[in-house]
Amino acid sequence: MNNGDDKVNQAIQCSVVSCAHHCGDKDYCSLRAIQVGCCDPSVAQSEQTQCASFDLGQRGTVGGK
Repeated sequence: MNNGDDKVNQAIQCSVVSCAHHCGDKDYCSLRAIQVGCCDPSVAQSEQTQCASFDLGQRGTVGGK
């Protein structure tokens, strides 16, 4: 997990605390840019998209907080 040491990118809001790029207690991403992908070639709803830049952080592991 990013402990807030990296720069907060206020252009990318994120609430996925299990991501390694999440900015600790701030709901932002630390990446300069993200890649958005989809699971279906015919996307009609935002629920059918995902952040392809997601990396599992320590909060997403069995021993995480």
